[in-house]
Amino acid sequence: MIGNAVRVAAHWALDFALPPRCAVCGTIVADVHSFCADCWKQIEFLGHSGCSTCGLPLQATEETSCGVCLARPPRIARTRAAVAYDDLSRSLAIRLKYGRKVAIARTMARYMAPLVGEGGDRLLVPVPLHRTRLWRRGFNQSALVARELSRRLGIAANPLALTRIRRTPPLKGMSPLQRRRTVAGAFRVRDKSAIAGKTVILVDDVLTTGSTAEACARTLRRAGAARVELVSWARVVKPLQLMR
Repeated sequence: MIGNAVRVAAHWALDFALPPRCAVCGTIVADVHSFCADCWKQIEFLGHSGCSTCGLPLQATEETSCGVCLARPPRIARTRAAVAYDDLSRSLAIRLKYGRKVAIARTMARYMAPLVGEGGDRLLVPVPLHRTRLWRRGFNQSALVARELSRRLGIAANPLALTRIRRTPPLKGMSPLQRRRTVAGAFRVRDKSAIAGKTVILVDDVLTTGSTAEACARTLRRAGAARVELVSWARVVKPLQLMR
């Protein structure tokens, strides 16, 4: 009882000295890892809406699956993203990735966690970086988010289950076909027994065309994963954004 009182007092003192601030603009807010009212209004939350498989928004239809997924089911059985990719969501991803603002991983995980599917023997696996990029950056932003999701949901995370064995150039500006060819064969499962028969939930910060995620899924399924899903912070829903 005394311990609880001390913890409450410590949290109160910390909030007084360092009040929680909006993850985007820095305005003081009521809750940590959240957004102010102005930034909140600018964010396009995607949630569980859209195609039941790929998660892309469906407009002016009562169908639950898009035509692309019906015609050619993807290797990733279920894809979800917390928000649409725009200047605001992009700024958070850049600050985490290049600005070393690692606390942003908790903000992302807070809004991604409700989108993680239920049931089965699940394992969180971040989309890996090549070792040279990991050494230069010092961390894998997707692994940080996966760790926070694991903490929130009680699902095991294995940041080493999947490795990138071939360094690939940035995919920005490439056509979908060029992207698929660039990442083909770039990944490998370290220990097949770690993912055999499990539902692997890939974790990424930003989803563009999905070429990298599809290559990861192909590798995981060949290694014995029963099912592959994907959850990301933001995703491109307007193709023109790929050229930015």
